[in-house]
Amino acid sequence: MRGVYDLLIYLSSFFLKGLALFNKKMKLFVNGRKDVFEILEKSLSAEDKIVWFHCASLGEFEQGLPIMEALKKWKPNYKVLVSFFSPSGFENKKNTPVADVVVYLPLDTKKNAKKFIALAKPSIAFFVKYEIWPNYLFELEKKRIPTLLISGLFRENQIFFKNYGGFMLKALHTFEHIFVQNEISEKLLQSKNFTNVSVSGDTRFDRVSRQIEMDNSLPFVENFKGKNMCIVCGSTWPEDENLLLEYINIAPKNVKFIIAPHKIDTEKIENLRKKIKSETSLFSEKDTDLSQSKVLIIDTIGLLTKIYSYADIAYVGGAAGNTGLHNILEPATFGVPILIGKNFEKFPEAKKLQNLAGLFAVESASECTRILEKLVNDDSFRKKTGMISGHFVNQNTGATASIMQYMQSIDF
Repeated sequence: MRGVYDLLIYLSSFFLKGLALFNKKMKLFVNGRKDVFEILEKSLSAEDKIVWFHCASLGEFEQGLPIMEALKKWKPNYKVLVSFFSPSGFENKKNTPVADVVVYLPLDTKKNAKKFIALAKPSIAFFVKYEIWPNYLFELEKKRIPTLLISGLFRENQIFFKNYGGFMLKALHTFEHIFVQNEISEKLLQSKNFTNVSVSGDTRFDRVSRQIEMDNSLPFVENFKGKNMCIVCGSTWPEDENLLLEYINIAPKNVKFIIAPHKIDTEKIENLRKKIKSETSLFSEKDTDLSQSKVLIIDTIGLLTKIYSYADIAYVGGAAGNTGLHNILEPATFGVPILIGKNFEKFPEAKKLQNLAGLFAVESASECTRILEKLVNDDSFRKKTGMISGHFVNQNTGATASIMQYMQSIDF
């Protein structure tokens, strides 16, 4: 089976190079991997002690971040190496101050795994959520480098739990310990004879819970919002915007909207702007008086977490289509009601918050309008729903402490 896997990885490398000729994101994916080994050689020395974190993308980085920060405090003489699989993770966090080196992870071939680990020489490795790359894991095991999976999330339909999933299951068994988000994941692993499993929860709760204590002030948002109610629509895709536009175009004068698209695409932003009937401004026009605008579109990245602090209601994108729900915990920590699209089956935190009545999943523009009108017009309902969201975050912190407690027992 390993031979089949290696062949598929080998063939995919040619396919991806061809795709890169026509796709901008794939071009970043391919070209970004060309200098990885050179970067490692230049950035790391034989004397360095390295802690390696591998994240698929931006969401997984946010899950790994609390552990990175805790380790930096505990062992300040260690360097942090972060690798990403996707361009969206790397391009957003390539200059993050928490890491000493940030690179793409080369494709999972035996040769790449051996060379990467020989150059990085990690004292310990962390893989986040469900990034399982067998050749890297087998090489880490061979070198006796302790490797942990954090914020793991498992479902019954994954390959590990299929009759033909023995090879991937073997790779999963290389982890010294697996920290999972929920008991369902723990039970699934126990059914495959895993004993090195702990339910620690999701480290993102620790990450977002600290945001409320930070300075989240943004003068341009204060100028835009004034004393009006503000609905923040974060990480939206066109499918999300189609749900929202009906209400945006009929909302009362005292309700304003901030839209932060997931992708900053000038053409798509202009198309969205044309569909909005009221005065609309862009973040890039922030030096003008924004107070007269009803809608503010954020045509930059990196501000959404702070913008959520100004929200009275939040809509989180990604679940109206099939791109994947974005982080609902960022607005939840500020104690606001949350709306999302209907496709969130793979996101247990959204299911839990929906069951608690702090989150609403909508399937149509009319349903979205109905719920937004209820939240806007009923102060008591809005405040109660928002309180549920805030409490949900506060009651689920502690994953970082659990993992760090285990770390005390590892010699690395």
